[in-house]
Amino acid sequence: MKLYVKNMVCRRCIMAVQKVFTDAGYEVQDIALGEVVTTQSLNDNNIEQLDKDLKKLGFEIIDNRKSRIIEKIKNLIINLVHYTEEPLNINISEYLTREMNYEYNYLSNLFSEVEGNTIEKYFINLKIEKIKELLIYDELTLSEIAFKLGYSSVAYLSTQFKKITGLTPGYFKAIKLNKRSNIEDL
Repeated sequence: MKLYVKNMVCRRCIMAVQKVFTDAGYEVQDIALGEVVTTQSLNDNNIEQLDKDLKKLGFEIIDNRKSRIIEKIKNLIINLVHYTEEPLNINISEYLTREMNYEYNYLSNLFSEVEGNTIEKYFINLKIEKIKELLIYDELTLSEIAFKLGYSSVAYLSTQFKKITGLTPGYFKAIKLNKRSNIEDL
């Protein structure tokens, strides 16, 4: 049985959700950001109890189609920004259309309607958080970060970073601000 879980944004989230299912006595066949497949079928009472247990950790079971689509969009973008090793030279609309098998206009309108924000702004905010992380780790130059995250130039990355954070990347790096936002809050 496949269940959709809101707020799974990282590998630790996957481990935490899997533990909830395992502790409740359910065998997890497959688990990924936003999705859990169990070997057993679950009735409404089982799902309700799992939802209560998940909510204690900041997760919840999604039971409507629109919410599942939104969560899938978010998880695809999170995977793309945070867990892809190749440079992000990608058109987000083409990527989501291909991965979701929906027209981008539908996905974009639904996302904006439900989230009150555009997919593009969500994508940019995730990239800015990744830039902050990479600046704090201090392992890559700004040019390498720009290349990795698909920016056409350091100047464009810097402009977008300053527009969102109010700081230049250089200033942020110099004072090592630890003002990263939680992915769930974006």
